[in-house]
Amino acid sequence: MAKNLVIVESPAKAKTIKKFLGSTYKIEASMGHVRDLPKSQLGVDIDNNFEPKYITIRGKGELLKNLRKEVKKAKKIYLATDPDREGEAISWHLVHALNLEENTTYRITFNEITKSAVKQSIKQARNINMDLVDAQQARRLLDRIVGYKISPLLWRKIKKGLSAGRVQSVTLRLICDREKEIIEFIPEEYWSITAELKDNDTGDTFNALFYGEKNKKIKITSKEQVEEILGSIKEQPFKIHEVKQSERIKKPLQPFITSTLQQDASRKINFSTSKTMRIAQQLYEGIDIKGEGTVGLITYLRTDSTRISDEADTHVKNYIQNEYGDKYVNTNLVTKKKKGNVQDAHEAIRPTYVHLTPDRVKESLSRDQYRLYKLIWSRFTASRMQPAVYATKSVKIDVGSYRFSASGSVLKFDGFLKVYKLEEEKEEAAHIKNIHEKSKLTLKNLQEKQHFTQPQPRYSEASLVKTLEENGVGRPSTYAPIITTLLARGYVIKEKKQIHPTELGEIVNEIMKNYFKNIVDVKFTAELEEQLDKVEKGQIKWKQVLQSFYPDFHKTIDIAEEEISKIEIKDEVTDVICEKCGRNMVVKMGRYGKFLACPGFPECRNTKPYYEKLEGIKCPKCNGDILIKKTKKGRKYYGCEHNPECDFMTWYEPTNQRCPKCGDVLVIKGKYLKCLNDECNYHQLIE
Repeated sequence: MAKNLVIVESPAKAKTIKKFLGSTYKIEASMGHVRDLPKSQLGVDIDNNFEPKYITIRGKGELLKNLRKEVKKAKKIYLATDPDREGEAISWHLVHALNLEENTTYRITFNEITKSAVKQSIKQARNINMDLVDAQQARRLLDRIVGYKISPLLWRKIKKGLSAGRVQSVTLRLICDREKEIIEFIPEEYWSITAELKDNDTGDTFNALFYGEKNKKIKITSKEQVEEILGSIKEQPFKIHEVKQSERIKKPLQPFITSTLQQDASRKINFSTSKTMRIAQQLYEGIDIKGEGTVGLITYLRTDSTRISDEADTHVKNYIQNEYGDKYVNTNLVTKKKKGNVQDAHEAIRPTYVHLTPDRVKESLSRDQYRLYKLIWSRFTASRMQPAVYATKSVKIDVGSYRFSASGSVLKFDGFLKVYKLEEEKEEAAHIKNIHEKSKLTLKNLQEKQHFTQPQPRYSEASLVKTLEENGVGRPSTYAPIITTLLARGYVIKEKKQIHPTELGEIVNEIMKNYFKNIVDVKFTAELEEQLDKVEKGQIKWKQVLQSFYPDFHKTIDIAEEEISKIEIKDEVTDVICEKCGRNMVVKMGRYGKFLACPGFPECRNTKPYYEKLEGIKCPKCNGDILIKKTKKGRKYYGCEHNPECDFMTWYEPTNQRCPKCGDVLVIKGKYLKCLNDECNYHQLIE
């Protein structure tokens, strides 16, 4: 008897589905894409209306041969690849690679790999959605054209093997722009005054912060201003002016979408974006759970919709009611409509079975799987719970003509916090809980403190994903690959969660900004994403996107090729002799910057680290030469030639000038000379 054939992407997904469909179905895996554009050539016939040339991916021949045998035996073929553009494209490529007939081939999708979802998808089998396929094709061809046209120019200008991806180049610009802001940032001085006060009735002590005048906030910007204020309030009594008590409501967060999952996994469990997606894919495709068999534990992981199905909503509310009581169930939920294109056919990322709590499945999961599943389960369950309620108290305290203030909050009802803790919520009001308007106060201590404003921090993976999403750059499936590619190319490095551009990344970014302004323009890239969304909705044809993009891009390429061809870049010859063959070694550009190499390559493959000397600049500690060095990950810094005997080191280019305020070294930070001493705020504009 002929069986029905179901084709999915992975063996794990096949194993999970197999137990739902029974013996009349054969499940096979395509192992992802089976066709793609060739690596050795552009693969896009620009003169023939951007017709793509697809070939079988190397190594997939035997797999396709076996699938064709199964197709011949099958009564019906169901293509069950992932429910997004990429999954739709894989199914379409399978139709062509396997020569599938339209009358026996069906496309099925499910947002979760559960028995009911898979069975329902068979009943709702449809044709392939060519709008989704075309949106994927348009993105693939845009990326191929940009990459294959610009990359050779980078090879000529810098070194072989570099790439200039369409979205990756915009992301690199964001990182480099942030680095420039940090370098050029001028800190502003400000001061705080804290009064330690005692409640005479209870003996409790608490801190109150200087606010300003009674009806006007004052920013303290100098030591002189501090001394004037302290002199004015000296010997003056601190009197309660007003005590206000109220409630503050903290609403639960929406269930995860792809970007918020990546952000929270980075912050809470220190996962990279690529690791988060890898582990989430495992949870989606299915895990062998003790007593349950193979179970897909979460819904589809690539989504920008916070929608939840009615069935899942009912189940989780029943669970909350049974586990925590009626008062924890939120019956007044209003789901916010997200702006722009949202893949609302998908749901938010949630557990498929809320009764499979993290503790219940813990012994069947790896440590990483458990931690991510717990995060997803907790966030989803919390999203259907009541808000947390805080009792807040604020106290205004007058002294002379000035005002101080103290405030805090205490948790009255934990609500959703019972299952999903927020790190920023702390009980702060215990020290003022007994204060009232007739309380008498005694000053115990006054402390002034100098501060300096800080620049925006470097991007972490979490904050970078948030910025990409806010700017409309990329889509849920692209965030992790973008960051992975930048790290793999050596354009950026990650140190203590912060993303820094490397010297190579800065060089590539400058070329892209000089010659390809549109490609690295955030707004232009976001508009292209909107065009792809319109293709997905069937509002425009996919080749229109390429037709409108290519003419201007082609002109830009021609101009760049002409200008770059005039630039002759010769290897810098040094006085360092290769000890293997006696030639003078030359300076080459590598993944993490410059290095010394023998010009006799490939006969002689000798290489050495290249330490460029800062001409005319001496070490302020021992008068040795200052060398430009790199960390193991490729970040540039300046250090003494006598290291480790001399420990002088700075991230910024030092000068021979000394700070007129404290005597420390002045370094170059963008347009300014700044003091190396963090506690000294001296700076001057470089003329």
